[in-house]
Amino acid sequence: MPRNALYAQSGGVTAVINASAQGVIEAARAAPDRIGKLFAARDGIVGVLAEELVDTGAESVETVAALRHTPGGAFGSCRYKLGSLEKHRAHYERLIEVFRAHDIGIFFYNGGGDSADTCLKVGRISQQLGYPLQAIHIPKTMDNDLPHTDCCPGFGSVAKYTAVSIREAGVDLASMARTSTQVFILEVMGRHAGWTAAAGGLAAESVGDAPQLILFPEVAFDEARFLAAVAHNVRHYGHCAMVVSEGLRTAGGEFLAEAGGRDAFGHAQLGGVAPLLADKIKAALRCKVHYAQSDYLMRSARHVASKVDLDQAYAVGRAAVEIAAQGRGGVMVSIVRTADQPYAWSLAEVALTEVANVERKMPSEFIREDGFHITAACRKYLLPLIEGEEPPPFRNGLPQFARLKLQAVPARTGKTFDWQSGT
Repeated sequence: MPRNALYAQSGGVTAVINASAQGVIEAARAAPDRIGKLFAARDGIVGVLAEELVDTGAESVETVAALRHTPGGAFGSCRYKLGSLEKHRAHYERLIEVFRAHDIGIFFYNGGGDSADTCLKVGRISQQLGYPLQAIHIPKTMDNDLPHTDCCPGFGSVAKYTAVSIREAGVDLASMARTSTQVFILEVMGRHAGWTAAAGGLAAESVGDAPQLILFPEVAFDEARFLAAVAHNVRHYGHCAMVVSEGLRTAGGEFLAEAGGRDAFGHAQLGGVAPLLADKIKAALRCKVHYAQSDYLMRSARHVASKVDLDQAYAVGRAAVEIAAQGRGGVMVSIVRTADQPYAWSLAEVALTEVANVERKMPSEFIREDGFHITAACRKYLLPLIEGEEPPPFRNGLPQFARLKLQAVPARTGKTFDWQSGT
């Protein structure tokens, strides 16, 4: 009898992560001789610890297909990072207890860099504790900062949202600049890597098009140079639109704006760089400034998702099942670019040891020499990732999403576990 499998989602969700879930479920259903039951955990690894599993077999074919056009995390996600075996031994023993109780021999973890680390640890420590487990990481992150993959599912759609939004806002700004607002700032997500901010540069097809400026976390913020650049654009074009990464840093490496506190991965909570910059511009240049913080809107914007991104998200989910069916684990599915024009790609796999806790930032050749925009090489890389449209079905003017039953799997361990305290 084939062993059962478990799928879980982790980290900040995207507009296409559920397409990966669809790929996993459909591929598992097509291989009953190699994959037993497929469970899903509620809220990522936290749901495994709490033994809150759902039976994906209870979902209809139509509902599973509808995951493709549903944003967010259909099974719930979490921000929770497991530590070492010495520090979190009770947690790992609990995971094994739940896996054993439900005969789970395959673990699919769908997330970003920290999730890759969790996947690696779970696979390794399961072996150490005498319970062989195939742990396979399914890539997902709007930040596009995973190594050894051409791009990350979730990024293409955020990139498309950013480019579309700044193009539309730029047209709005230009039409009102003579008598009203002259500067617009779009703040986007991106802690250490400026991929999302860079995507806004795709909107500028000619000199003077919005965005006139892009601020990257890879380029130290210089207030004097920044204000001079804003003033130059206002003088020459009558207005200045910009895309700014939330992870903008000073020359000393400090974040320009922190919202306060830290998340479960230990990362500083960011947000608020746009109003900070707006205040600086108003004080120095005496012009009217508007700003927007895209935040959750950009990562949940399924209505403007990239078809390339959707196809890749679905494909990595299916590929993970194929890897598991062949008896392998300890890997992440990766995307390989095989051609630029037209864009072509294939799938491969990379060892989790090469992925966990490794962050890919913007290469210097992708950032213009003055540090305020993207290069032609960056445009060549980014443009294929935002291609194609596949809007969700609409009814009464609103998008329609999957509504899962989330049928609970009866607990078998006979125990409860507090994942926060480890007891």
